[in-house]
Amino acid sequence: MKESSEQFLYGLLQTPSPSGNEMAIQRKWLQYVSPYADEVHTDTIGNAWGVINPEASFHVLLAGHCDEIGFLVKSIDSSGFVRVEKLGGISQAPALGMKVTFQGRKGPITGVTGVNAEHKGGSKKDFAFSDLYIDFGAESKAEMEEYLSVGDAGVYERTPEKLLNNRFSGRGLDNRTGAFITAEVLRRLQDRRPAVGVYGVSTVNEETNMGGAHFAGAALRPDLAIALDVTFAYDYPGSNPNQETEVTLGGGPVLAKGAPIHPTANEGLEQAAKKAGLSVQYELTPRVTGTDADRLRLAGAGIPSVNVSLPLRYMHAPVETASMDDIENVIGLLVEYICSLKENEDLRPVRP
Repeated sequence: MKESSEQFLYGLLQTPSPSGNEMAIQRKWLQYVSPYADEVHTDTIGNAWGVINPEASFHVLLAGHCDEIGFLVKSIDSSGFVRVEKLGGISQAPALGMKVTFQGRKGPITGVTGVNAEHKGGSKKDFAFSDLYIDFGAESKAEMEEYLSVGDAGVYERTPEKLLNNRFSGRGLDNRTGAFITAEVLRRLQDRRPAVGVYGVSTVNEETNMGGAHFAGAALRPDLAIALDVTFAYDYPGSNPNQETEVTLGGGPVLAKGAPIHPTANEGLEQAAKKAGLSVQYELTPRVTGTDADRLRLAGAGIPSVNVSLPLRYMHAPVETASMDDIENVIGLLVEYICSLKENEDLRPVRP
């Protein structure tokens, strides 16, 4: 991977993008994509996208959501401690003792989540999210209200870190990695010039309502949608009690199999992986995928949709962990597949 591409990825990971507040990260995404796209656009919900071959008769939409889970200010007590509400699927367990940063009235402000000392009994066994509070150092409600108000959003204060074996860890790899992959595929396709058109979309709101995907699919009306997200790796202690399909870091891109997944497009991805010499892994999605694909496939008159996912450890914790090798192979698979598509591609699984 080019050094400039890796720097762009780490820049995205260091940019707060709580669901519904993705403006800052979208500006960075557009700045990177603009030189490699024939056109760039945004919409009224906050999506951003680049286009290659806009006049083509067949279009593929790549969707990688840029929003992350976080916290919303719910209330401020008389002593200045802040109570919070969930923004997406965030858990109270890893939050204890962590730093969090909110975008407030006067700009970013950092606090810490309070935790009872072990000497005094530690956290209670039935600790709930409603028990969570954030200490910004304020001494009163009036003082805290100078900086924050109800509804302000925040995320963990966490710097991404490189680990051994080309792996890395950080906050919100779900799914700023998908937004990065979307941008990087556009960059690499610029030289390959596929026969089909490509919409590379950095979508918003996936972690809370998937509205960005619906807006994008309904407006752009592609012939095929590929949702790029993360999925559960089951290669660490205690991670696979239900004997799910085996997915590992470094094992390659993960394709989905199940009713929501378009069979013809999925077969095309498998063939592209074989041609490129790439290993793929599988996950099962019998009813829904839990990704942007669920909204994309139902947008407009319906859009054939598939998933290509990145294996991820510790999902929705502030230490999500992935492999840079897997990211590179996801990008390679997508470029190979898109370049294999014909201008008159016919995805119908049954033809008269």
